[in-house]
Amino acid sequence: MKKSVVALTSLALLAVFCVPVVAQPSSRAVETFIVDDFDNNGEKNAYQLMAGLEEWTWNIQTSRFINKEGGFPKMDYFDGQPNSLKALNKGNKDLNPKVLGVKTSYARKGENWFEVYPEIDGKPYEIPFVGTCTQIDFWVWGANYLYFIDLLVRDAEGRVHTLPAGNLAFNGWKNIVVTVPTSIRQHSRLRSGPTSMTFVGFRVRTDPDEYVDDFNIFFDQLKYTTNTLSNIFDGYELKDIEFSDSSSKSNSSTTGDAK
Repeated sequence: MKKSVVALTSLALLAVFCVPVVAQPSSRAVETFIVDDFDNNGEKNAYQLMAGLEEWTWNIQTSRFINKEGGFPKMDYFDGQPNSLKALNKGNKDLNPKVLGVKTSYARKGENWFEVYPEIDGKPYEIPFVGTCTQIDFWVWGANYLYFIDLLVRDAEGRVHTLPAGNLAFNGWKNIVVTVPTSIRQHSRLRSGPTSMTFVGFRVRTDPDEYVDDFNIFFDQLKYTTNTLSNIFDGYELKDIEFSDSSSKSNSSTTGDAK
């Protein structure tokens, strides 16, 4: 009996240690990218350089009852950053951190909203994610108004999804982390489909009973965590290969052989 137990235990241990390495997830593939720190220094940031993207700016659109006579909505960059980020950037004397600020005022209470989104050359631009994104996080400054903030992303099939990020009923800076549902398709199953999920923008909605005449909000350090190797497979480099006129040469060759 004891010999049988020892034999079974040995087999179990052998099975554990003989599992192929390829079946084990690699923690090295998990990375965090800072999409935008809003420092607005007029040069491409590290993410834009890494992903080969153009430099974007930020713009805002609002619902109909915005107080246009007062020049709203207003958007600008301001010196500052959350205290937690100050500790991380301590010692970097060349850093001039900034945050993106928005000010709104509406003519009446109700279901008002505004969206902050990236653009290039005056046209809306959607920022692509690298790999398979598991969570998105950002810093936001709340003025203790009962407003709600969402993230907008577009999946690899063209549908825009709203990811709730909570409310803004707090004072000062807060780091908000949003989990990306696994149900969102981030890569097309077709060779001709979109290559990745994209970031569309932020959306802020007012509670119908909350004051709307004087509201400020600030954003800093938009980033995300991703598995960069999740969509890489053996032969990945052939996915976007160009065939040129190779097919026509093949046809002519076949015709010649027939003669």
